Amino acid sequence: MSNHLFVSKLSLINFKNYKQADLSLSPDINCFIGENGAGKTNVLDAIHYLSMCKSYLNPIDSQNILFDESFFVIQSIWNRENNEDSVYCGVKKGQKKVFKKNKVTYEKLADHIGQFPTVMISPYDRNLILEGSEVRRKWMDGIIAQFDRNFLNDLIKYGKVLAQRNALLKNMSSYGFFDRESISVWDEQLIACGKTIHEARKRIIDEFIPIFQKYYNWLSSDKEVVSLDYRSQLFDQSFEELLKQAERQDQRKQYTTVGTHRDDFIFTIKGHPIKKFGSQGQQKSYLIALKLAQYEWLLARLNRKPVLLLDDIFDKLDNERVERLMQMVSDQDFGQVLITDTDQDRIARIFERNEIEYKSFFIEDNTVVETAAKTNVI
Repeated sequence: MSNHLFVSKLSLINFKNYKQADLSLSPDINCFIGENGAGKTNVLDAIHYLSMCKSYLNPIDSQNILFDESFFVIQSIWNRENNEDSVYCGVKKGQKKVFKKNKVTYEKLADHIGQFPTVMISPYDRNLILEGSEVRRKWMDGIIAQFDRNFLNDLIKYGKVLAQRNALLKNMSSYGFFDRESISVWDEQLIACGKTIHEARKRIIDEFIPIFQKYYNWLSSDKEVVSLDYRSQLFDQSFEELLKQAERQDQRKQYTTVGTHRDDFIFTIKGHPIKKFGSQGQQKSYLIALKLAQYEWLLARLNRKPVLLLDDIFDKLDNERVERLMQMVSDQDFGQVLITDTDQDRIARIFERNEIEYKSFFIEDNTVVETAAKTNVI
């Protein structure tokens, strides 16, 4: 039996467009209604911050501080069974980010990852389809890191070793020599971390694909065949061989041209790249299916229901897919859900037709106002 994890209290000070906001949330469904640009997404992003120690939308912490202020603070109470945890995030310009759980400061932010899982579905997810491989790698690595601390440590170490190796290649080039012995010191560390990263990604994809396909089929009524493939140079050759073969190319380009930092995840529909051949609705369904699979996958491994953050998901989905998604969210008991939308009538219509209880908030002029809770809908 999994734990129902939820945020009961959320407090924002100088975060993005909010001077101050204090919210009491339902453990079930919470809807945030407001015009585009009102700051609905920022409430969801605050919860993502408390989960993953960073913004979903802007990785530069100081840029999430309210204009003309020098700091922001996000505080929350998370409930699970009979436990209650306070989580604090403080960012001050020019200082190190501070994270606390129950008033105890973390020495390493990595120790917080995975304790309070969230899954965000947002219009910005389109970057997973439209952008380069780094975006897709970061997404997949973010999932694995929430339950596998060793993977997260290897990932951090790999990044540092890669940066050192690249700096050495650049330095050697500027002095016009190549020192194989110096490079081999970094190669050993890169290979050790790279192999474990590759194995972890391979494992998750094998388990992840059937869950993803199940959700896509459910959303699309089994209308289209989709797939998800993991591409890596390490499938064809060992990391050692790859580095040996790439030696001259690395010297010429002054950076490391092979390794797990070049891996990619390929999204296809009917055997073709969804980026080129998928409609907007199909792309959106694909992304939602990916995220719902992420939710189920984390739930199974962490034994706690992640908080589901649904940002503006009704846009570009036809009515049938919206209805199916909302039925799924309520029928399968996803735990706490936060939803944003611009259309109050649409929210009321969908939920009342499906007899789903929810709590709603209206956002205007950088202020969040709780409206009447919708309960016992018949």
